Amino acid sequence: MSAGKTRMRRGAVLAALLTFGAGFAEEKSGMHPVRLPQPRLDSDFSVERAIKQRRSARDFSGTALTLAEVAQLLWAAQGITSREGLRAAPSAGALYPLKIMLVAGNVGSLAPGVYAYVPAGHTLDPVATGDHRAALAKAALGQRWMEQAPAVVVFCAVERGTTRKYSSRGVSYIYIEVGHAAENVFLQAQTLGLGAAAVGAFNEAEVAAALQLPPDQRPLYLMPVGRPGRH
Repeated sequence: MSAGKTRMRRGAVLAALLTFGAGFAEEKSGMHPVRLPQPRLDSDFSVERAIKQRRSARDFSGTALTLAEVAQLLWAAQGITSREGLRAAPSAGALYPLKIMLVAGNVGSLAPGVYAYVPAGHTLDPVATGDHRAALAKAALGQRWMEQAPAVVVFCAVERGTTRKYSSRGVSYIYIEVGHAAENVFLQAQTLGLGAAAVGAFNEAEVAAALQLPPDQRPLYLMPVGRPGRH
């Protein structure tokens, strides 16, 4: 066998071993991507009705959310809505700096943990296992009512995704954009019979630590979501 063929064979064996090792590590940790149910694209609940009825909810029944409901909320926040890759909320220059995280505590078959929403595949990438709602509530200046929510949608942003084109003005565009996306979630929650609230008071460093965010990803907005309580 020639030296060239030997190197090719060794390379193939090494690649196979690396693939096996990665697969073994993934299997051992259980950190598999989660494929979400496809979002519905129409309903009998008008946008006018959703606007009229929308109210912030800070009291939740504790009943679990379904994976389909969570999928719908995440799609409303940043889901792909065109063949060209445009998303549910407008973005300056179609740069889409927002990153949507899900802190799941009581969501159907979804294991408690922190997940990153991937719009392109409409999937969730696991980031951390375990129920992080208490840590998030503590980071939100001790707003313990947040722990009642089955899930918290967290809006983050990589600022350079916009500032590389619009310089410092791009930061303002990101704040505008997160407002667009959050209102989508508010209205979508209303159509599902769910309640949500917007939380902007929190310690950024503590939220970033609780969610294990990369250094360039900044948390901007927390939205606890669930079925409204009786009060």
